Amino acid sequence: MINKVSIKTRKIKWGIAGCGRVTENTFIPALTMSRRGKLISLYSRDIDRAKFVAEKFGAQSFFNNYDEFLKSDINAVYVASVNAHHYEQVLKAAKAGKHILCEKPIAMNSAQAEEMVNVCKQNNIHLAVNYQHRFHPLVVKARELIRDQMLGKLVSISLNFNIDFPPSSNYRFKKDLSGGGALRDVGTHMIDILRFLGGEIESIDGVIDNLVYQSEVDDFALGTAKFIKEGYGSFNVSYNSKKAFNRIEIICHKGAMSIENLIGRKLVAPKLTILIDGDAKKAFRKRGNKQLYLLKSIHKSFLKNEIPAITGEDGLTNMKLMEELERKCLSKKS
Repeated sequence: MINKVSIKTRKIKWGIAGCGRVTENTFIPALTMSRRGKLISLYSRDIDRAKFVAEKFGAQSFFNNYDEFLKSDINAVYVASVNAHHYEQVLKAAKAGKHILCEKPIAMNSAQAEEMVNVCKQNNIHLAVNYQHRFHPLVVKARELIRDQMLGKLVSISLNFNIDFPPSSNYRFKKDLSGGGALRDVGTHMIDILRFLGGEIESIDGVIDNLVYQSEVDDFALGTAKFIKEGYGSFNVSYNSKKAFNRIEIICHKGAMSIENLIGRKLVAPKLTILIDGDAKKAFRKRGNKQLYLLKSIHKSFLKNEIPAITGEDGLTNMKLMEELERKCLSKKS
């Protein structure tokens, strides 16, 4: 019988599969600030790494056997392992009755992602994906302004996420473990923001290339998308930029908005600037931990047995859009 999270449970008891930098430096610090969640156990193929992170954050137990990890006193799993392991780990967690927050991208391909979504549904398990950018209050506000047409009809949304990440032994540079480079790693975030702000995407096209660094995976991707409702979206992402203006720009018929210091920045307060025809320029700054905002939302949905604000279906849709872009780019080269 599945051990469902009881509505009477006051805290989500987390197990974390994968002890990389995101787990150590972002997820667990946010979890420690949440009143509705508690770290219980950790899993890593490297038992020494699992022990180190467990001792650093006071986890009760640690494992290098995933099946034993799932038997620990947890009711939710954060799957933060390498991309190639998401599929198997999510399926096992769902069948063990654990609600799941999976890192992006959700899987290696849409076929895997679709099965993950279906298995979670069959086992009455909530599956969420860690797309935290959409939870920042300034992004939420921008979406409200677009939805209410406060700046008129949407014309375009453009996003940039460029970092310098030279090839190394990191799994992200091994295609059989990551699925791809800049597009799969940071481009998936940009596709999710486009969908969050502009609605569902009708079609996508663009380019994928290696402009500076040569490795098994791309160091640059550019995408253009047509929204079903109205307007267009675009993004460029890269592993090859030492300095970049990473920002969100939204153009509408009667005005425009920009959000700076949100993408790829941690120590500076994000800034939303709003320009409306016939009105004075407005600017708002808001500090906020995107990961903590997402966790608060996830905790609420898991505890109340409600559909998460960011679902496995979102992860599946984003994967299908990445695959569409990859297919079109491949056909141009052949």
